[in-house]
Order: sequence, then structure tokens, then C-alpha cells
Amino acid sequence: MLACVAATSLAPCAFADVLSCARPDSARAALPDVALCLRRAGVAATGDAAVAALFERAERETGAGRFDEAEQALECAAAALGDADDALARYELVRRRGILEYRRERIPEALTRFECALALATAREDRGARAKDLKNVGSALRRLGDFRGALRHLTESLEIQRADGAPLGPVLNNIGDVYRELGEPTTAEQYYRDALTAFRQHGNTVEAAHVLETLSGLALDRGDADEASALLETALAEESRSGDRAYRLRIYAGLIRLALAEGDGASAERWRAAALAMADEYALPLPAPLQLEAARADRLAGRFAAARARLREAIANVPEGDVDRPALLRELAAGLEQEGDALGAIAALRRASEAESRLERAKYDRQLAWARTRFEAVEREQKIAALEAENRLRRAELRQRTLLLWSIAATALAFFAAAVVVLLHRRHRARLAEAERQARYEAELARYRQQAAALDVDRRLLKALFDDRDDAVCVIDAEGLVLTINRAACEALAVAEETTVGGPFAECLRADRREAFHAALEGMEDAAASPLRAHRASDGAALRMTLSEWARDGGLILVAIAADGSETDDIVTDDAVSPAPTVAPERAEASSQDDFRRALVELMLAVVDAWERHSGSGRLELAEKSRIWRVTIDDGRLRARAMERYLSLSKLPKNPRWRDVLRSAYFVLGQGALDAAARATLQSKIDAVLAFTRRSALA
Repeated sequence: MLACVAATSLAPCAFADVLSCARPDSARAALPDVALCLRRAGVAATGDAAVAALFERAERETGAGRFDEAEQALECAAAALGDADDALARYELVRRRGILEYRRERIPEALTRFECALALATAREDRGARAKDLKNVGSALRRLGDFRGALRHLTESLEIQRADGAPLGPVLNNIGDVYRELGEPTTAEQYYRDALTAFRQHGNTVEAAHVLETLSGLALDRGDADEASALLETALAEESRSGDRAYRLRIYAGLIRLALAEGDGASAERWRAAALAMADEYALPLPAPLQLEAARADRLAGRFAAARARLREAIANVPEGDVDRPALLRELAAGLEQEGDALGAIAALRRASEAESRLERAKYDRQLAWARTRFEAVEREQKIAALEAENRLRRAELRQRTLLLWSIAATALAFFAAAVVVLLHRRHRARLAEAERQARYEAELARYRQQAAALDVDRRLLKALFDDRDDAVCVIDAEGLVLTINRAACEALAVAEETTVGGPFAECLRADRREAFHAALEGMEDAAASPLRAHRASDGAALRMTLSEWARDGGLILVAIAADGSETDDIVTDDAVSPAPTVAPERAEASSQDDFRRALVELMLAVVDAWERHSGSGRLELAEKSRIWRVTIDDGRLRARAMERYLSLSKLPKNPRWRDVLRSAYFVLGQGALDAAARATLQSKIDAVLAFTRRSALA
């Protein structure tokens, strides 16, 4: 509870935590039966109305000094409330219990109740109730001697009430009480007069009379009897208008005291008679201060017996711890001393001293209990603070560990994401590289096919070269297929150009001369020219032909045709049919020719080796699929004898078909089954052959 009410800050606590201080008695003692206590209290209502009626009854009993009855009413109200969550009723119960404890002079217990009520009001954010409870806490602290704390709470209450426009009289009066006990009568009188003005503005004549009585006491203490008398008479006049006769008796006591202090016995007797007459008329109990002053007036007037009887009656009626008891006993001792009863006077003085000692001890015990309560509260708060600090530390450590784990997880996730990104990037780069490699590969294949196609003869060019010639010529390849034939040759062979071009030339000859034609064609690889006599297939007419390598393109055969009986010189007359060199390329030096032949053999060997290793088939399949080399039947076996001659330097023809070797290489490269090393090797050998052909072309 004290954690919620610390010094002047009074920070609001959660209401669920504060409400525990409003239920201390339910765990300590059993509450009475609701129906029974309501019947005893004479309350016929139920629910909230019954609780309100019990509060009013407790207030009346407290004001009348019947504290036990007031406590019973409050206990019955607590039983009627039960476990209901009525915050306002809980607050009123705690506050009224604090007031009851305060009236019983149980100041530490009252302070605990007031602080709990203050916590409840703070939690409810009720400024009016909070100001009232701050005033109560300040009054309790004043009674316990904590004047600094009392002023702090009372000043805060004053600020709240002043801001809210609430009546300021009670809190100003309490502040004046603090300064009076601090020994600052001037400051106290200023606050008392402000309180008097506030009470009068709100028409509270009873409290105004109380303040006037207090001001008269201050005036009397400083020796201003006239002002004290005027203040008391003013208080008496205002009290007469209010109708509070009980308090008027206390004012009479003050007037008697003032008259005796001035030695005005007549005035003292007059005020004494008026007070006793009003008490008899209205059957009012005589307060202890009035009994004391009336007995003193009797003693000074010589009525010792009356004074002694009045004092003994008053002493019997006040409790042992009443603050007026020592003064009554001392007055009794003074009377006994004047009567000559020294022993009785001494006994009365001893009793007065004991009463004062009890009051001092009670005050000391209250302060000690309050100090002990505060010490225990501070210790409890320190333990709570230490536990809270430890909890905060543990929560901080837990948050730190959690953050560390999250950071580790985030870092791991980041590394994982980075690894994934790197992996994806690598895969993307690999795909790009593969795509680029594939594109290069496709480009290489396309280039190989283009280069292979470039090695093929352009038939339109051949037709343009030979079509206008008067002599009968045609161009065939190494396999004997007709590439182009001019009109004169068509007439000589009695064939049509459309059906002849692209077909075997041997089909134009009679069947019995076809083998001779093939033999002559094969012999062209080792001879510059080869004559041949044959008969055309259509009518068997005799023909005389000369086969020679075309000087412009080694590997193509130029066939000059004439009817049998004509002159050979008339057939071949220009450089188109001039003898071909024994080796290609033309006009090469002897050493270059040997290197060229060696390069051709190496290239062909590499082509066959690459084909066999990467296709899994033999050289015959290469000849068949490439359609570059002719496959023949030799002794019942399929052979590619023309291609086999290019696999050995000793068997290489004198006029090698280097263009067909290159075409074979490009064909193998264009299949796409070779690895990079094999392609590189084959390409290097192709480049070597091409270098010889370029040098030959430049020469």
C-alpha cells in the first residue's frame, strides 16, 4: 500500500493492487452475520441503501463518543458489502474506519487507514476525495509529531481544493494547528484567520466558533486578555445562532478560564452559572474543561467540597488516557492542599503525574509504533524494490538473450539467404555461361556447317563458266556425280541437262564401259589426265573423252567429250583443261608439298579417330553419313578405299582431295558430339591445312 502513497507524488496504482488494503479485517476476524447485525442496528433496508444507513449510524455514534457502537456499524457495513466490487463503498468504509481510529486516539492505525483511503481515491482519480484524504493523513502525521510530512500533505490538499474551488476552511485550520505546535503562533494565527474567513463564507458557524476559540487561546497565551475575551464572546454569539449547545459549554469554559486569569471572580461566577443552567435545562453532559474551570471557580470562592465533588465526578467520567485527566487531578490536589489534606493532595499529584506519564508514554508509543510501521514499510518497500530490480534485471537478461537468439537467428537467416543468393547467382551465372557456351557451340556448329557448305561447288558459277563454251565439257566430282554440263556435252551424250546434273556421269555411258570409267576416275588421284574411249548409253555411239583435274579447284574433274574420230587438240584448248599439278596446292615448293601432305594425313586420321571415339561407329559409317567418300564392295566386303588412302602418307594420292578432307573434318565437328579438347585438336589441324591452302592461293 505504501508503494502507492510515497511522499507527495502519490502515483496511481492499479486498482486491483490497491484494493487489497481495503480488506484487512476479513482475513483477521470473521465478519458478523448480515441479517443479524442489520436487525440489531435497526436498519430495514438492504443492499446499497443498508450500507449507506450503516455509514450514517457509524458517523452519529462516532460523534457521540460511542466508539464501540460505531465499530459494530462499520463491521456490519463490511459484511453487507462482502466481495462486491463497489469501489466507492470500499473507499468510504476505509475512510470511516480511519476516522474512528483517530477519534479513539489510535493514530498509527488511523494513519494506515487514511493512507489506504488516499490510495483508493488516487486509483479512482477522485480529486475531491484525494484532497480530503491528504488532509486526514496530514492531521494524523501532526499527531504523531511528523510536522514536515503533515505540512507536505496538507499543502498538497490545499492546492487541490483551491484549484477545484472547494471549501478551504478545514485544511487551513489544520495547517494552523501544525504551525501552533511548531511554536510559530504568528503563522498559525494567519492560517486560523484565513480558515475563519473561509468558514464564514460558507456559513459554517460551528467551525467558525471553533476557530474563534482557538484564536482566543493564542491571544491569551500572548497576554492579550481583551482580544481573547472579545473572540470568545463572538464565538459564543455565533454558536448561539447555530444551536450546537454542547460546544457552547466549551466556550463557557473558556470564558470562565479567561475571567479567572484576570481575577474577575464575578464574571467567572456569571459564566459558570450560565453554563450550568444551560446544561441542567437541556440535560447536557458537562465536558471535562467546563468541569475543571467550574471546580476552580468553586475553589477560589471557598466552596471546597463542591469543587472536590465536581472534580471527582469529572475524573471518574473521563477515560484513563484522556488529555484532560492530569489537569483535573492537579486541580483536585490544589483543592485538597487548601483544605489541609496534604496526604490527599500528594496522592492526587502522584496520580496526576502518573496520568501525564501515561499520556507521554502513549504519545511515545504512538510515535514508536508509527516509526516502526514506517521502518517496516520502508524495509518492505526496499525488498520489493530489490525484487523488482532483480526482476527487471532478469527480464533485461531474458530480453537480451532473446535479442541475442533473434540476432543469431537473423544472422543465420541472413547468411543462409546470402548463401542462397550466392548459390542462385552462381547457378544463374552457370546457366548464363552454359547458355553462352551453348550459343558459342551452336555458332561453332553453324560455322562448321557454313565452312563445309563453302567447300561445296557453286553449280551456278560452274554453269556460268562452261555453258557458253563451244566444246563439250562437263564437271564431275571425285565420286563421279555431275556438277554441271554445257549444251555441247548434252548434245554429244544425247542427254538432257535437267536429268543429268546431280546424277552419276556413268549413267550417260553404255554399261560395258562404266567400269572403265570408274577405273579412270580413281586413277585421276595419281595422274594429271586420263583418256578414255566409251559409248553413249542412248545409241552406243563411240565417244572419246579426256578426264583431267580442274586447275581452278583441285578435287573436281573436268571431262572433255568428243565424237570418236575428232582431234584431241580440238577438244581441250584452254587453261581450263590444262594439266593439274601433281600435288595441291599449285606452285608449292617441294618442302611445303611434303608438309601439306603430312598435314592432310594427320587431319584425316584425327577426323576418323574423333568420329570413332565420340560416335561409337566406324569409318564406313562416316563415309556413308557424310556422303563425301564413295563406299564400294571389294571381295564381298564394304570398303571406303578412297578415304583409306588418306590415312597413310605412303598411300596418299599424288593429287589429294584436300577439299573433301576439310569437308569430312567439318562434318565431324558439326555433329556436336565432340568434347572441347577434341574440337580444339581437330580445329588446330584444320587451321594447319587451311594455312597451306591460303599460301598456295597467294602464290
